[in-house]
Amino acid sequence: MLNVILVVVGLILLTIGIVWLIDKYVPKKLKPLLNLVLWALIVFLGYITFMSVYGEIKFNKLKNERYDTVIAKLVDIRDAELAHRTVTGEFTGSFDNLVKFIDTAKFTITQRKDSTIIDEELTRRFGGVEMTKDIVVIDTLGFVPVKDSLFGADARYKSMMNVPYAKEGTKFKLQAGRLEEGNIPVFEASVDKALILWDQDVNLVAKEKEVVSVDEVNGPTIKVGSMEEPYTKGNWPKNLSKD
Repeated sequence: MLNVILVVVGLILLTIGIVWLIDKYVPKKLKPLLNLVLWALIVFLGYITFMSVYGEIKFNKLKNERYDTVIAKLVDIRDAELAHRTVTGEFTGSFDNLVKFIDTAKFTITQRKDSTIIDEELTRRFGGVEMTKDIVVIDTLGFVPVKDSLFGADARYKSMMNVPYAKEGTKFKLQAGRLEEGNIPVFEASVDKALILWDQDVNLVAKEKEVVSVDEVNGPTIKVGSMEEPYTKGNWPKNLSKD
C-alpha cells in the first residue's frame, strides 16, 4: 500500500507542477480548460490515495473481527481434542468422532491419597522386623460427562467444524496422528485465511497470507495444534488470544 500511496502522491505533485507551468506558459484562452482538467485529475488522485488507506483500514478491522470468531471455534476444537486424549489416550482426525465423543464420554473423577503399608519383602529380609513403604492410593469418586465439563448446556460443539464467514459447507481441516519420534499423539485444526476472507479484495487477502509480525496471525492459515511437534496452542498473537 505504501508504494501505491507514494506513486499517487508523486503524480499529484507532478500534476500541480504541470498546472503551474500551464499557468505560466500556456495562452490565456486554453488555461481555464486545462486547469479544470488537471485539478480534476488532482482531486481524483487524492481520492484514490484516501481510498487506498481507508480500504486497508476497513479490511484490517473486518479481518480481526472474523479472526476472533474463527479462533473461538478453534479453541473449542482444541479443548474437545484434549478431552479426547485424556479419556482415550489419542487425538482424533474426525469431527464426527469428536462430536460423538463429547455426547457420550465421561471424565473419571479420582482422588489421590498418600498411604503407608507393610513392605513384606523388606520385612522378610530383616528377619521379621516390620518394615513399611509409602504408596499413593487412587480412588475413583465418580464420573462427569465431558459435554457438561466443556460446554454445559451449550450445543455449539455440534457445529464447531464449520468455518465462520466462509462459504456454506466450508469446514476446518482436522488431522491427528502420532510423531515418529517418541510416538507422541498430535493433532492440528486449520483453515486457509482466503476461505475466511473470500469476499474481500484479492490483493489484500494475498498480502495477508504472507504477513509476518508478532501482532498478527502469521502465514496463510489460522491453526491450532501441530502435526510436526507436541504443540496444542494456536498460531495467533496474544492480542487475539482465546487460550
